[in-house]
Order: sequence, then C-alpha cells, then structure tokens
Amino acid sequence: MTELNSFPIRRLRRFREKEFIRKILQENTLNVNDLIYPIFVSEDISEKQVIQSMPGIYRHSLKSILYEIEKCYKLKIPAVAIFPVINQSKKDNEGSEAFNEKGLVPKVIEKIKNSFPEIGVISDVALDPYTSHGQDGFVNMRGKIDNDKTIQLLCRQALVHAHAGADILAPSDMMDGRIIEIRKHLDANNFYELPIMSYSSKFSSAFYGPFRDAVKSTNNLSGKNKDTYQINIANCKEAFLESYIDIQEGADFLMVKPGMPYLDVLFNLTQKVFLPVFTYQVSGEYAMIKNAVNNGILTESAILESLISFKRAGARGILSYFAIEIAEKISS
Repeated sequence: MTELNSFPIRRLRRFREKEFIRKILQENTLNVNDLIYPIFVSEDISEKQVIQSMPGIYRHSLKSILYEIEKCYKLKIPAVAIFPVINQSKKDNEGSEAFNEKGLVPKVIEKIKNSFPEIGVISDVALDPYTSHGQDGFVNMRGKIDNDKTIQLLCRQALVHAHAGADILAPSDMMDGRIIEIRKHLDANNFYELPIMSYSSKFSSAFYGPFRDAVKSTNNLSGKNKDTYQINIANCKEAFLESYIDIQEGADFLMVKPGMPYLDVLFNLTQKVFLPVFTYQVSGEYAMIKNAVNNGILTESAILESLISFKRAGARGILSYFAIEIAEKISS
C-alpha cells in the first residue's frame, strides 16, 4: 500500500474541478468599463472605408463615426480615442493643420460631444498624421527633430482640442518636456481641470504598421524610423524614467504602448507608481490576433485572453480595436 505522505497534500486542482469554484477564485475580470475604443476618421470620405491591414476596422466619415459612437454608447463603453486621417494636400513640415480650429479633429470632438455628451473623448496630441514627413515633430534645416519647436506646436494643438471639448488630452509624441509645457499652457487658458494622459512608455515598435496604413502616413515616413524619440524596444528602466519625469511634470494618467510585448513594463510600472496606468493594444497586435482568428489558427477566446493579460498586469484602462466586439460578448 502506498504511504499517505507520498501523495501531494496540496492539490491545486481542487481549485479548478468545479466551474463555480473557478468563477469565485478568478482574480481578474474584464469589464466594459475597462475599454476605450480607438476610432479613425477622415473628412475625405462620405461613407466608412475598409482598412485592408485591419480586418473589421474602418476609416469613418463625419457621418458614419456617429453610428460607431452610438454602438459604444449602447454598449456602455465609457470612452473613445480619436485618430485623424488628413488629406495629403494639408500636410506640411510643421503639421500646421493640427492647430486649425476648424479642422477635422475639432469638428469630430464637437459632433461627438453634442450627440453623445456622456461618452469620454480622448484626443491624440501629436503631429505625425499632419506632417509631410510622417514624423511626430518639426524637422529643422539639419534634418533633425526639433524637440522644443515641436513642443510649441503641440501646445497650440492641445489648446485647440481643449476648446473643442476634448475630455482627456493624450500627448503621444515622446518629446522631452512636453507634459509640463502643455500643462502650463492649459492652465494659463483656464483649462485647469482638463487631464493629460501621457504616452510615457511608448516604444519604437514594429507593431504600429497597420496604424500608419490606417492614417495614411506610411508613405510620408518613407521607411524612416522614430528611434531618436521613442524608447528602445530592449529597454525597461528607461520607460520607468520617462514615466517618473512625466509624473513630475504633471501627467494625470500614464500609458504603456504597445501592450502585450511590454507586459513586463506595464506590470512593473503599476507596482511602482500610484497614478492610473493605461495600455494600448495597438494595430499590429489587433491585426495579428484578428487574422489568426479569421483563418482558424486561434479561437475567438484568444481575444479575451489578450485583454485579460492587461488586467492581470495592472492596467486601469485598455485601448483596443476589439472594444466593441468584446463588449458585445461581455454584455450578452
């Protein structure tokens, strides 16, 4: 007879044997309130337009975007993030269309807030959709990104979005010192209560490819990279340093981007800071999972699994192109 002490005393399978026990012991749950839906919008189209590199995602017209916002409203998705597709003829070196008070983004913000005031609108503060070279900053005579000149332009853009009614400003440019300057600029114009979500840990990643296709900036970038201002993909401590500086400069929320390839950064950051930390499941992550599901390589449960991983790592909010799709499943 086998001796009793040869058996495992602690059997963790007891936690998993019954479904009700598994439910009770589940440590992290995805809620609709965790989701933020990124939306592309163009003023050059009358109906929504398929984005080939992102199955199921569209460039929206000024008309069709309201139908998409209505879906979010009915599903109780709390917020959307707006990304513009700018006509090539309006792009220049400094991205001057970015601070056009009657431009695309101000129009979209006003439309959304007039029709669905309960939906939070997060506006992207960055120049890359507007520049003829596809970079996030002003390029000087020596061909370098001029950090301080860029910040001046970002402050102008931020103020335009603030006046239009944006609920959160999200600088994604990665220029040094931009958070404190935007904060001072907003406060000087009586936008004391308007929060800033800093893309504090934005890596120079290959996973942004479909996004650049969506906003039609791939050709503008002409094969160049953003290594001189986005974080080296091999670095972790540098991301923490960026985040600490942005906290000191007045950021209200932090962002880790991309998501799944940088779960270590997300987890460690949420353990070290008290500010809410968000993450962005970017276009390349979306396309990779969506194409695998569409081709039968993965099951649809991989979508939820990917989003739960962000919750497990400590994310307080998740920007994901799966937001509507997964909200429908959670709500059903």
